[in-house]
Amino acid sequence: MPWVTEEFCAQLLRSARGALPTAVERAARRSLLNVLGTAVSASGSAAVRVLLAAADETGTAGPVTVPGLARTLDPYWGALAIGTAAHLDDFDDTHLATVIHPGASALATILSLVPETAPSGAEFLGAFAAGCEAQLRIGCAISPAHYDHGWHITGTCGVLGATVAASALLGLDAETTARALSIAATMTAGHREAFGTMTKPLHAGKAAANGVLAARLAAAGLAGQTDPLGPGGVLEVLASGVDREALGLSWPPGHRWELELNTFKTYPCGVVAHPAMDAAIIASARIAELSCRARISGIALRCHPLVPELMGLEQPADGLRSRFSARHGVAVALLYGRAGLAEFSDEAAAAPEAARLRAMTTLDVDPAVPRDAATLRVSLTAEPEPPAGVPPDEGPPNGRSAIEVPAIEVTVEHARGSAARPLTDEELLDKVRALFRPVLGEAAADRARDAVDKLPGAADTSELLMALRPEAS
Repeated sequence: MPWVTEEFCAQLLRSARGALPTAVERAARRSLLNVLGTAVSASGSAAVRVLLAAADETGTAGPVTVPGLARTLDPYWGALAIGTAAHLDDFDDTHLATVIHPGASALATILSLVPETAPSGAEFLGAFAAGCEAQLRIGCAISPAHYDHGWHITGTCGVLGATVAASALLGLDAETTARALSIAATMTAGHREAFGTMTKPLHAGKAAANGVLAARLAAAGLAGQTDPLGPGGVLEVLASGVDREALGLSWPPGHRWELELNTFKTYPCGVVAHPAMDAAIIASARIAELSCRARISGIALRCHPLVPELMGLEQPADGLRSRFSARHGVAVALLYGRAGLAEFSDEAAAAPEAARLRAMTTLDVDPAVPRDAATLRVSLTAEPEPPAGVPPDEGPPNGRSAIEVPAIEVTVEHARGSAARPLTDEELLDKVRALFRPVLGEAAADRARDAVDKLPGAADTSELLMALRPEAS
């Protein structure tokens, strides 16, 4: 009887090298398009510039395409930079049951190996799907104990999925891939203390680079523990309880893949705050419709316990940290009626009115509230319109008292982009267009979408790679 790890690898390699089921292929294409958008958008970020400067010091030019950049890198630095960029803005895909963002490390792995392996479009997409699925099945096996203990599950499971994706493209068999996973099991790292810093997205980049390294070492003959996913293996170190049924070895053919449950963020921040921000955008529109000038005087959010646990920062110091502040997400959504990348910039985090709203926001935890739901109550005061020719003030002028107006309350049962309210293909494309546009131009996202959709029948990946380069714009 084969070891757990070898059977796990055999299943995923067969899937990667065969025809993906229709639903899985669609899920893979959607996840790929989304993460290409986030990688392109962050290609000029400070964190990526740091990585490029470090790469320059080692003279590591190479043939690997980095989405959004004219320059190319060697496979190691390419994987590191692509994975970091793809996860940097916290705008990437999210598997809600595990809170894994599988696309970043899977994308970085396969793009770094394209020059060496020259895959067909189907092989490229199959390796991406298998790399994502490996992360998600392993994540399900160790959730929720692993994440609850403080691990950053995207980093820890990412390297194992990256190893499977790399093994698929490098032509490794199941036994060699299992040995690669035993090597990768010594590289599972990433903790939640890094949230709000440049190190968090680096977790996805190093997962990709280390996954490729593990596959190469196994192919060269390096060996480790016989069955890292089996009894006594790494999963029991990563979590106090392990559900090996979640690895899928007993699933019948046609069983739903975890990748089919992958979702796409509508805001560049922690997904647990998204229902609150949906509610705040609705509330912002209702405030704008009032017949008097209203001023927000109180904000109360009833939410799932994970909201303060993961996004409890009250006054974030910069844009990166603001992505882990539910109060900030609500504040900017109320102020501007939107919450895109600009609303999570350093400037938005430092805005005095955003700070004022964050300070008055309470997070009222209710375990009965689902993760994708929230209720927002906004208290208001208003003043009569000033006489003609009198400029408005910050507060009520002398002789005119503030007037209390009815509070606005909004309940969101399912956040946009959640499994219950998934983005349509057109909504996803609109998101990716907004991410591509500042970097690669107006039509770039449509070219990328077309290239992704053609992958199952494409002889190679040349059309996709060209769509990710500035010279195509």
